Amino acid sequence: MARLAVDPAFAVGALDRRLFGSFVEHMGRCVYTGIYEPDHPAADADGFRTDVLELVRELGVTAVRYPGGNFVSNYDWEDGVGPKDDRPRKLDLAWRAVEPNQFGTDEFVAWSKQAGVEPIWAVNLGTRGIKEAVELLSYCNLPPGTELPDRRVANGAKEPHDIRVWCLGNEMDGPWQIGHKTADEYARLAEETANAMRRVDPGLELVVCGSSNAHMPTFGEWERTVLERTYDLVDHLSLHAYFELKGDDRASFLGSAEEMDRFIASVVATADHVKALKRSDKEITLSFDEWNVWYQQHFPGELGLDVREVSPLIEDTYTVDDAVVVGSLLITLLRHADRVKIACLAQLVNVISPIRTEPGGRAWRQTIFHPFALTAKYAGSTVLRTEISGPDVETPAYGRIPALWSTATYEESTGEVALFVVNRSETDEIELEVPLRALGPLELTEHLGLYDDDRAAANTADEPDRVVPRPVGGTGIDNGICRATLPPASWHMIRLSPGGTR
Repeated sequence: MARLAVDPAFAVGALDRRLFGSFVEHMGRCVYTGIYEPDHPAADADGFRTDVLELVRELGVTAVRYPGGNFVSNYDWEDGVGPKDDRPRKLDLAWRAVEPNQFGTDEFVAWSKQAGVEPIWAVNLGTRGIKEAVELLSYCNLPPGTELPDRRVANGAKEPHDIRVWCLGNEMDGPWQIGHKTADEYARLAEETANAMRRVDPGLELVVCGSSNAHMPTFGEWERTVLERTYDLVDHLSLHAYFELKGDDRASFLGSAEEMDRFIASVVATADHVKALKRSDKEITLSFDEWNVWYQQHFPGELGLDVREVSPLIEDTYTVDDAVVVGSLLITLLRHADRVKIACLAQLVNVISPIRTEPGGRAWRQTIFHPFALTAKYAGSTVLRTEISGPDVETPAYGRIPALWSTATYEESTGEVALFVVNRSETDEIELEVPLRALGPLELTEHLGLYDDDRAAANTADEPDRVVPRPVGGTGIDNGICRATLPPASWHMIRLSPGGTR
């Protein structure tokens, strides 16, 4: 038996909808034969796959980071604008692929409008720097009347793109990054770039690079060094993390949210340390702009790739367990909604993605699509604190952790409460009780769960609905208490609406 306490008087904070962001990089088939395929039967006049656009809208993505990722650190943005026949084919050093440059800045902005997402832009601070960042910003955001915005107009975009969020490079601490830098080198470059970009458009939101992951040898010290120089010029600090099943340790894999939770807490502590040193009233928030399950053990590394045309790369097929973990990671992001304001599931299509496609053929939802889509659709505007008393599970990586992981949201306009809960036990179903008296009279709207007797089950082009959320029977409200049975290794959404009796 487990008991979940939730009270509208105890809120984490307002939910920034950009927490339901994603990521498009020129990598593998994410762009070409993913979101862009002019010869596809479902392509529109711009070459965008409309079947993919429909799935992106259903997924509920609110913002998309572009064009990388490692790709951005050797990308010349000028190659991807203007007449397509004049655009050069170049070798992308990040993924050792030939980049045809048929999809670039203006195409992505046009695609974003059709998808209904906010574009988030990354600038190249690997092989380029301040000048190129300012020129790209000017091309995108300034009104006509000077050279670069006039070039944009000549390319067919009269109105400014008005991109508000800009990332100052990508994973600049990583030795795999083209042009990677020490913390001091990057801090100085980011400071000068941010200062120059704000002279062009003072109202930007700027994201400065944190550590590429929590296992970097410079983690913590990197954040401190970078923030000490950029604190007054930037708004967000980036975090990246990927998770995978290692060996047969499924208990730790199902507990991956523990690692994400501790990572966020450590970065918040470092940012607040710099705030204290500076005697500042400003609070730095976080952009968790790369996160997902990624089986990196199957990836040969960049230098293990042969130079090639656009072709499949890290197209992981996701299982039931993967979907449960992704659902628990979303819960973690919501639990930190007071500080995490942007988050990007990496990536959107084909490359470690919720959406898969066939060149010239079908598109379908992977298992991880479903917890993301339902959370994005039904999470309310305020995240509430939840406390669970109940059983623990033992994990080799994290020690003893609560078997249940949860969050809750409240939507003031409707009075609806949404509970998101994961049972991380591999073997035991758990009886859950949620006292509702503090929330007022509520009735059950629906209880959907994602689980399966075959935890390795996956969706494919031939069986696109093999794994889908299902109604969970037996859930009800009696005497002011919501009761539900949660199977092992399962993700759940329980929606409650005003009505009923106390």
